[in-house]
Amino acid sequence: MRAPLIAVALLVGCVAGIGAPAFADDTGVAQALHGMKRVGSKTCLDDHFHDGSGTGASQKVAMADAVKNWQGFTAFEYGSDWGAYGNAVAKSASCDRGMSSFTCQVSAIPCKVGGRR
Repeated sequence: MRAPLIAVALLVGCVAGIGAPAFADDTGVAQALHGMKRVGSKTCLDDHFHDGSGTGASQKVAMADAVKNWQGFTAFEYGSDWGAYGNAVAKSASCDRGMSSFTCQVSAIPCKVGGRR
């Protein structure tokens, strides 16, 4: 009985625009909520930053976790086209060493390759 309920929920969610991030490369939410600008061959959000944080036994591991979290949230919100940290601009990062681990934060403006303004 659960399978039909899940299928109905997914169908209703897709029709209503809810749940689309799991199925689309570009949800359209970025364009609906934010201004856009071109940066070279990329389409970027206009001055809207996303952040990610991470922890790890080393600074390298903590930074990788922060980038992974930035990518995951950005892709969830806007679609995987926007979730590549390598395409982002205006990046900043910082790390702190704790007693037994590192904590890192990243911040960047999401961009996707190509697209229209």
